[in-house]
Amino acid sequence: MSVATAVSLPPPDRALPAPAAAPVLLRAATAADARAIHALVVNHLAEGHLLPRDLEEVAAHARRFIVGTWHDRIVACAELAPLSRTVAEVRSLVVTAEARHLGVGAEIIDELVHQAAAATFDTVCAFTHAPSYFVRVGFSIVPHVWLPDKIVTDCHRCAHFRRCGQYSVVLPLGRPTLALVPLASLHG
Repeated sequence: MSVATAVSLPPPDRALPAPAAAPVLLRAATAADARAIHALVVNHLAEGHLLPRDLEEVAAHARRFIVGTWHDRIVACAELAPLSRTVAEVRSLVVTAEARHLGVGAEIIDELVHQAAAATFDTVCAFTHAPSYFVRVGFSIVPHVWLPDKIVTDCHRCAHFRRCGQYSVVLPLGRPTLALVPLASLHG
């Protein structure tokens, strides 16, 4: 994977990026990153936008993550998790407060979408409390039932299953799909 961003991160004592600030670099995560990824997820659970992840689960899937690093510290992450042969999910998208609003999250999503396309998935999805963020990068909000693979894989085990506060979003990856034609257009 090539470095996908050169976004400057502000020094910890400044609110705006300085011209000489070090860039946030994206790279594929390694097994050695599992503890740092897990800590990032745990530290952001209080915001209420993530589901908990066990360290063992993160370690088992560490290679599916993309991380953003700044001065050798992980400041952002997300995982591309296959749900089926055709659908992959963006999971555990986290960007630290100091790295937000610099495009790091969008760069990570872009890289995961490219990986999904290269792996021949037809669709990338996410479940999120911030659907507008995903809509800005090309996703569409859809009913949860449009993603039965997610429901079978994860949702049925979730304590919030019947009262989920998350939105489901999808991004088709440009392969031919069934087009739905409004009935009015068929009858002229």
